[in-house]
Parts: sequence; C-alpha cells; structure tokens
Amino acid sequence: MAIDPDTQIVLDMIRLAGRPSFEALSPAEAREAMLASRKVLAPPPEDVGECRDTTVPGPLGPIGVRLYRPAGTSANDVLPALVFYHGGGWVIGDLDTHDGPCRRYANAARCRVVSIDYRMAPEYVFPAAVDDCAAATKWVFDNAASLCIDPGKIAVGGDSAGGNLAAVMALMARDGVLPPLAHQMLVYPATDMTMTSVSSTTIGPGVPLTSVTMKWFIDHYMKTDRTDWRASPLRVASVAGTAPALVLTCGHDPLRDEGIAYAHRLEREGVRVVHIHYADQIHGFLGMGRIIRAADQAIDIMARVLQQALHPPGPVM
Repeated sequence: MAIDPDTQIVLDMIRLAGRPSFEALSPAEAREAMLASRKVLAPPPEDVGECRDTTVPGPLGPIGVRLYRPAGTSANDVLPALVFYHGGGWVIGDLDTHDGPCRRYANAARCRVVSIDYRMAPEYVFPAAVDDCAAATKWVFDNAASLCIDPGKIAVGGDSAGGNLAAVMALMARDGVLPPLAHQMLVYPATDMTMTSVSSTTIGPGVPLTSVTMKWFIDHYMKTDRTDWRASPLRVASVAGTAPALVLTCGHDPLRDEGIAYAHRLEREGVRVVHIHYADQIHGFLGMGRIIRAADQAIDIMARVLQQALHPPGPVM
C-alpha cells in the first residue's frame, strides 16, 4: 500500500531520531514523548477569540476542560459547540497535545470547543474515561446558557481513543443517558477492543502506531470484558438512531478495519454518515501538519462537515 511522500519524511525523521516505540516506554515516558513529538510536527496554533482552562465536577473529583471561542466572535455570542475528547490510547495525550486541532475546529466551524481532560490508564482503567466524558458532556448541556452555547447544536468528536469515546457518547445520547447530539466526529476511531480484524494484527514496525503498540494501550486500559459496548462500540446491539456522523480512517493503521466497519454499520443501520478514507496515511497524521500537508486538508474537510451539521440551512421560503 503506497504512502504519502510527506508522511514518508516523517517516518524517516522518526527512524533517524531513534525514537523508541511507545510500548518500550513507561506510560509517563510515553506521555512526554507524545508531547515532544507534537512540538516538532504540529503547525503553529491558530489564534482564537478565547482559550481558557477550568474544571468541572466528575465522578472522582474535578475534570479539567479547555474552552475555546472562535476568532471574530464576542463573549456573548451564542454558538454551537463541539465537545472534544483527545486521543492517545486512553494512556497518553492531554489538552496541550490536541490544542492545535481544537483551535482549527473552533475557527473553521465557527463553534465553541470544549476539550475534556478525562482520567487515563493505567492509573484509572475502563470505564473511568467513559464516566468522565459523560459527566463533562452533561455539564456542557447543563451549563449551556452560561457558556453561551446553543444546547440544540452540540456535537461530540475525537481522534483514536477520543473517537472511541465520542462514539460511546453518541450511543449514550441515543439511549437518553445524555441529551440528543447534533453530530459525531470520529477520527480514526478505536471501535473494537478484541483486536480481531486483519489490520489490528498486521500493522508492523515502521509506523508510530503498530498492532503491538495498540495492544499495549488496550492492555493498560481494559481489565474487564473487552466486548462491553462502552469500550467496543462496534459490538453494541444497534447503532441506529445515533447522531449523523463523520468517520475518518487511514490505510496504515491498526484501527483501519474497525473504523471502516463502524462507518459501514452506521450507514447500514440508517445513520447519515460521511466516510473519508486516506489510504496513504498513518494513524495520527492530523497532528503532523507541519510536514504532512494532507493533515490541513483533512481538518478543513472535517470542519466543513461539522459546520454544516452545527449551522444547518434555514427553511426554504
């Protein structure tokens, strides 16, 4: 399978730097490695109208969140919102590693973004991340007026582990555990913890996320039944009735097949879905836009779909 020349430059940089794989590190070391790589590979952050950190109540204490307002808006403007869950295998990643894309989504989709700093493994295993994301998402709805958010136009989204959590939140909203959602944005999402697909077992060395690395993440996160739909949304009885979706997948990715399967299942069960597949890309390429030009393109496409979901056209007269 061919690979984007820009992406090959990144892979060569990683190889020449001798960066160890995540599974060769402790979780603390892996967190530092991810943050360091973002500083090298991510483009400069865009200016936004506001960016501030606060905390919201959670099941075991305060949950950190970062609130963004798009450039060119005032503090009193009532806007749609994206509740965003960062990626990193439920083990690494934080508000800072995903600050750049959140700024882009806010500006390009003209929406407020609420980024969630949920508890991570191995310190807190499943379902801690799910519980935190549900509590924080409910807080956004409950406080929509003070946040100047339109409660009828709230989306969820995230990449990788965050895409997994967004899919789970969409199912919870469908079931009435959370209020209805306007959209779900699933970026190379993990949807099946059992790792039974072809790609989950065959992506080998040479890319940042291999099948072995993915197993390392899941082993830290899951200590119970890996078929539980709150961890493996692909295994839920039905996805019908969930919010309209965008699913992005890429070819050189252990999560490729389960992401494609989830997109196909959403379509088959009557959910309106946009599926974008980058056959020549690696997992995590959206955070490498300083070098990989396709990252900007992908974010622009997703932001456009998000904007259309959150700013629907008025009735035709």
